[in-house]
Amino acid sequence: MGGWDWGFALDILPALLGGLLITFVATVLGSILAYSLGLVLALLLRTGFTPLTAAVRGFVEFVRSTPLLVQLYFLFFVLPQTFGIVLGSLTVGVIGLGVHYATYTAEVYRAGIDAVPRGQWEAATALSLPRLRTWTGVILPQAIPRVLPALGNYTISMFKETPLLLTIGVLELVGAAQEEGGTAFRYVEAYAMAGLFFLLLSYPATLLLRRLERRVGLAH
Repeated sequence: MGGWDWGFALDILPALLGGLLITFVATVLGSILAYSLGLVLALLLRTGFTPLTAAVRGFVEFVRSTPLLVQLYFLFFVLPQTFGIVLGSLTVGVIGLGVHYATYTAEVYRAGIDAVPRGQWEAATALSLPRLRTWTGVILPQAIPRVLPALGNYTISMFKETPLLLTIGVLELVGAAQEEGGTAFRYVEAYAMAGLFFLLLSYPATLLLRRLERRVGLAH
């Protein structure tokens, strides 16, 4: 058992890289879902139709107020048993991550939309622009760049929460480390390398987002 075994570390590297690929796929697809659904939720909350906004607000608060792990269990275990909806573990993971973080990105979009100067709305009205054109040509092109740093922060948070997918059978990076460590009862190398991968990817991304945030701040 002894100290650090470089031979073992090199032997398990391909498996860890495979797990890292699964982590990357889950993060990218989950982010796409979170960004897209979050924007839809933000727009629905601005419709002014009280029953709809109340329903959306209730959904958002419910998702935010319950742990992501419980939501993953519900999608993976309850849906098949209760409703007969069977989804693959990675698909469940992507949906769980995407929907959970969509409720947070919705608030980010809302803040970005509210930050658009009122004069832009008035100008669009004065030009008699259709509502869809107002949103796609005037409001969103100004709102979205403002919120990119915040969206990026949520992507990094999602990346660091992918180990929760292990609980539903997704062998992402930490899952691969656990499996490889168990084959030789050597967990130090496996978990240390997994942690290093997370650090090497998340820390530079954080620095880039800080730089982007400063640039966005200067631009506005």
